[in-house]
Amino acid sequence: MINYWQQENGIFVKKDKDKIDPEKRLWVDARNVTSKEIAVLEADYKLDHDHVVDSLDPDELSRIEQGDGYVLTIMRLPVYMPNAEVHYHTAPMGAIVFSDTIITMCWTDCEVLKDLCANRIKDLTISDFPAFITRILSRADTMFLRYLKEINRRTNSIQEELQVSIENNELIQLFNLEKSLMYFTSSLKSNQLLLEKIRKTKIIKFDADDQDWLDDVEVDNRQAMEMANTYSQTISGTMDAFASVISNNMNIVMKQLTVFSIALMLISFITSFWGMNIRLPWTKDDGWTGFIVISIGCAVLATGAFVIMTFMSKIQKKFRQLKNRKR
Repeated sequence: MINYWQQENGIFVKKDKDKIDPEKRLWVDARNVTSKEIAVLEADYKLDHDHVVDSLDPDELSRIEQGDGYVLTIMRLPVYMPNAEVHYHTAPMGAIVFSDTIITMCWTDCEVLKDLCANRIKDLTISDFPAFITRILSRADTMFLRYLKEINRRTNSIQEELQVSIENNELIQLFNLEKSLMYFTSSLKSNQLLLEKIRKTKIIKFDADDQDWLDDVEVDNRQAMEMANTYSQTISGTMDAFASVISNNMNIVMKQLTVFSIALMLISFITSFWGMNIRLPWTKDDGWTGFIVISIGCAVLATGAFVIMTFMSKIQKKFRQLKNRKR
């Protein structure tokens, strides 16, 4: 979908293509575009096809470069998809700046572009395209920070659920949140490189106010990167801790099953012994030999098991005492 926006009294107003005021600056908002709409944009504004493809490529990194009569800036924006398995993603947005027109292209919809259209950003104007791009980057950092806080709250909630009962569903949710944090970290680093390149190159000229905005954007971007790294390490440590808990629970279950199987082995041993060519006790023939052997064997096994369990219990008790002393 392609929408055309112009400002009237500082407010964005949607315009039909045939009712665009040529004396005012124009913002062309292209989201979820089809192949026909892409062809229209390329024909109307003489865009390089590679630049259009790069702007719509989900894996494209942030960058800035000079085109034929325009400047292309690609930045990464946060995206929330409630119906996807991984809710939090990032997507590239290409901003193509002409002298009197700016075109933004994104393969999906996101809150940043919605806020622009809904006039939720104060003092936003398209009379200054460098400032317009800076405000988009600033809004993107704000949304990154907001989503990071939501991820952190969701992580804490899942941890509380796992303390009650460890289920695969909660572990999968933690893994998906960790993937989202990886996407955020990669995109934030890419945007940071873009900000550094904007400062070094003179492709887009920024005035003193724009430079101040860039400083604020860099601070927010670094803060978001640090938060993403911290939350990612927290989730990774949480998953390792619960993996150890699962392993410990499995060891306890296996210990109980081993004791139960040993008890069954004793019965199986007795029945197997009498299943051979050995006379059964209390028969007319002399069958007391097998009975005596089995009884002595059972007594020896029971005594040995008791001694071993007592010895292991004492060792564990001493180990706990030493551990408590170290603490």
